[in-house]
Amino acid sequence: MGTCQCRRNRKNTDNEVIFGPMKLKQSTMSILLVFAKEDAQSDGYWWATEKIGYKCCIATNAEGALECFLDKHPDVVIIDNRNNKHFDAEALCRSMRATKASQHTVIVAVMKRLSTDKDEPSVLPLIKAGFNKRVVENQNLSACINELLCLEYGEVRTQLQLSAANALFCALDNVSDAVEIASDDHEIQYVNHAWERLMGYGSEEVMEKDCMEVTKNDHNKPDLQDAINTQLKKGKYWEGTYYTRRKNGEILPSHCHFSPVLGPTGQVSHIISVKTTTTDTSVMERFKDTDYSVVNGGVYGFPRRRESITKIHSMTIEAPITKVINIINAAQENSPITVVQALDRVLEILRTSELYSPFLAQQLRADEDPMTTDLVGGIMSQSMKRQLMASTQDVNSNSSSKASHPLYTHIPTHPTTLAQVPDHIKVILQSEPSWDFDIISLEKATKHRPLVYLGLKTLMRFGVCEYFHVNERCLTNWLTVIETNYHSSNSYHNSTHAADVLHATAYFLEQDRNKAVLDQSDIICSLISAIIHDVDHPGRTNAFLINEGNQLAILYNDQAVLESHHSALAFQLSWKNDSANIFKGLDNDEYRSTRQNIIDMVLATEMRHHFEHLNKFVNSVNKATLKYEDTSSMSGNGSPDSTMVLHQLSTPENRLLIKRMLIKCADVANPCRPLDLCVEWGKRIAEEYFNQTEEEKTRGLPVVMPVFDRKTCSIPKSQISFIDVFINDMFDAWDYYCNVPELITHLQNNYRHWQQEDDTLSNREGQLEQDASPGGENS
Repeated sequence: MGTCQCRRNRKNTDNEVIFGPMKLKQSTMSILLVFAKEDAQSDGYWWATEKIGYKCCIATNAEGALECFLDKHPDVVIIDNRNNKHFDAEALCRSMRATKASQHTVIVAVMKRLSTDKDEPSVLPLIKAGFNKRVVENQNLSACINELLCLEYGEVRTQLQLSAANALFCALDNVSDAVEIASDDHEIQYVNHAWERLMGYGSEEVMEKDCMEVTKNDHNKPDLQDAINTQLKKGKYWEGTYYTRRKNGEILPSHCHFSPVLGPTGQVSHIISVKTTTTDTSVMERFKDTDYSVVNGGVYGFPRRRESITKIHSMTIEAPITKVINIINAAQENSPITVVQALDRVLEILRTSELYSPFLAQQLRADEDPMTTDLVGGIMSQSMKRQLMASTQDVNSNSSSKASHPLYTHIPTHPTTLAQVPDHIKVILQSEPSWDFDIISLEKATKHRPLVYLGLKTLMRFGVCEYFHVNERCLTNWLTVIETNYHSSNSYHNSTHAADVLHATAYFLEQDRNKAVLDQSDIICSLISAIIHDVDHPGRTNAFLINEGNQLAILYNDQAVLESHHSALAFQLSWKNDSANIFKGLDNDEYRSTRQNIIDMVLATEMRHHFEHLNKFVNSVNKATLKYEDTSSMSGNGSPDSTMVLHQLSTPENRLLIKRMLIKCADVANPCRPLDLCVEWGKRIAEEYFNQTEEEKTRGLPVVMPVFDRKTCSIPKSQISFIDVFINDMFDAWDYYCNVPELITHLQNNYRHWQQEDDTLSNREGQLEQDASPGGENS
């Protein structure tokens, strides 16, 4: 062998290594053997590397070894320390450790095998020289292979993770937030550059000092530090406004979160502090509710639900009203308490669902001028009463004008009670409470009429008959009439979709947050809205109907055409047949309230106002949810603080926003269903859009969605876009409010599936293009 002989590996043994949230690639291990003479031990390692497929070099002297080390940067260096005649192994190790390249190199000393009667020498000299490990000579090939594998999956992998930690520290040094890492007894161990700039200290000035003493001041509440320490000892986060003292004595308010990191024993090993002093109002808006708040969480980052609300507040699609709210929050930062309280009242008004609707209920009192009260009250409510009277008169007299669609008011033969449901359908319905309920199986079992069966079971479970004061037969008749007016010829917008939305709605209503916030009327209206929300859908979009001059578009002035038609037709069908009219037992006030609630929810399914609904929900409901969770953590569930915030969530304005978001999420929950259902719904909606595009081209109408061309459209790509634009943010907000992690898990898995499908299609198309090109296989 020469001074340095190398051999490349014959096979790739790259492995993926998980390091916290990071995914690292562990490349094929490279080894440098340093043996003055070839013997059975050097041959054992050499052939072991050949067997496993590692890269290997061998050097015969110290100079060649050092040169090869600096050139190849091996992962492992194995130095023969059995005989010091040819080179000093410890001196060679110290020389290697003196270079930067050795920081993450594992250096191993090979020792002589001693007889059992001799004392083993101390390992300290080897450790001081820089060796990581020592091994006793063993020329057996299997022993050498095992030793190298242990090195790869032990010391080498650990060094790979440590090298990745350098990247994390580099990232921390380049972020704008001030980051500080302290030991469990609050001794500072690391601060980043932003912390140095913010606090005015150099890192060397504060190392090993008590972080609480460094920034101590009198502006924080007396018990604040105790509250923080209590949370940290429990392994929980503390997050809120915190005052710190700079080196020059200036007191600086910042948003701060303290988080504990648990060590191997499960005890707190480090405390991380992150201070945000940015003037970005979208960041500061989240944290102005209280001086400080307590939040539960994990130990390796923000809690997932906290991440969701953070993500939503950073959305680039920001409405003007959101900007106004953010500006007011920023103005509160340094304002007197009286101004802060006044601005809080302004924010409450701005977060109401209808900014231009006067609060007549609060403003009109009995001691006001009677004429004013009657006149304003009459003007504001008269039109609603006229509409109610007119609609009742029309449907009862059968004098409504001709419509552009057939009305099916007859009642086909169907079960009239739950007891009459066939056994094979009952078996399928047993899994109805689960989110993974298979609606497609129910569709097949019921011969494409699942709404009556699922609707009957669901509505009976929620006490709809008792609420409406009707019997089970009337409810079944109504469900039958509604389902009959869904078009089974539609691939997507049929009664199976309505049943699917009903199932999602019922599932959401069973979540603890909604059971605490929504009342019986809200629940019933939500279920009825889900059932009727697409009745008589023609399988074409609003834009299509407007472009073709459809009678419905003319009737509704091109505004929410289908949504207006669904809700109007549902009430018309109900009043057409007394035996199927579930609303007949309500008095006028109950009917008016129920009707308006249902109409509002159905209209909310129009996607044109999607971002408006989402922004209102985030800025009103999710903000109140955040306050509820914070006060519950500090004071305990059921405390006066948490009860007050729960009451805030239950205001009519917030309940309206919750119901809108509930039916919106139920309507487009397909990407959050189990994969097989998600794929089936994706194909069905694409088929409906394909048919519309073909009809538009045949009739010479404007093509609303040119991308949905049957010959060229990528269904996976369309689903990815839909999830990116509409689904992710909305379900992050919904999950933050009512905690539905199973939906988020399905969503993430399905998104990865569509990405893989899209990659497969792209690769296949690329291969076809290559084959078809000149010089390709098919040329």
